[in-house]
Amino acid sequence: MLEKVIRKTFTIRESGRSSDYITPSFGYGCLLACSYCYMKRHKPEGLSIARNIGDILTSINDHAYFYSTVEKPNQTDEEYVTYDIACNEDFALHSKYYNWEYIFEFFRDHPVAKATFATKIIPINFLSFNPQNKVRIRFSLMPQKISDILEPKTSKIIDRIKAIDTFIDSGYDVHVNFSPVVVYKGWEKDYEELFHMLNDYVDYKSIVKAEVIFLTHNEDKHKYNLANNIPGEELMWTPSIQETKTSQYGGKNVRYQHNLKKDFISTFIRIHDEIIPWNTIRYIF
Repeated sequence: MLEKVIRKTFTIRESGRSSDYITPSFGYGCLLACSYCYMKRHKPEGLSIARNIGDILTSINDHAYFYSTVEKPNQTDEEYVTYDIACNEDFALHSKYYNWEYIFEFFRDHPVAKATFATKIIPINFLSFNPQNKVRIRFSLMPQKISDILEPKTSKIIDRIKAIDTFIDSGYDVHVNFSPVVVYKGWEKDYEELFHMLNDYVDYKSIVKAEVIFLTHNEDKHKYNLANNIPGEELMWTPSIQETKTSQYGGKNVRYQHNLKKDFISTFIRIHDEIIPWNTIRYIF
């Protein structure tokens, strides 16, 4: 179900990881069906699209000029204040519902602000626009056999990797987003293969950076997945290696036990740096 709404709240939130800030939602919800999607906890079905895009862009403009407190350079960008425009959706997937060129033009021409968003698809339509490095696409990556289970109907991992150079040639800043990293028997070997694919197919090795986010699951989403026969719970719900953490909103989230997670992170970094040391990890948690 697609709903067009007038956004009334223009709160810009601090991030500090994937971006400096998170913008008000151009879109809220997702039309994909990824098993781990945190948005499905809040909006299980459908998508709402903002009709008043101009108001959102005005709030970003005012914030960038008058309220941003970040200093540059930092790990999100060397020069510009970065705004994640798709924290609550896959903007690339839903771009057919927007005047996306208008949004990209705003960031391309803005002297302070830069846009960033993650995606699991390949937005070929974006190749007709040159944002002059003021829009960053973060292609989400995981081993293909796990992607087949957890994120059906998304672009193949090899195709996402092959798209990296194409989008850089078209004027986009491109990073990779290893998210979520799911720990299972044999995950290390599968990530070795994934890293080799990146090494083989990416030519712009000096500029493609990475972010790494290990899985956080949720008790309510776990129950929803089971009730609706959504695959992947045997991979994501592993209490023997997970611990509970109550979120700031009161939800019961599960994540890997902190002592084990330290080992998982060390293993990931070791394998990563052995195969693709050129791919700087901006942050990992």
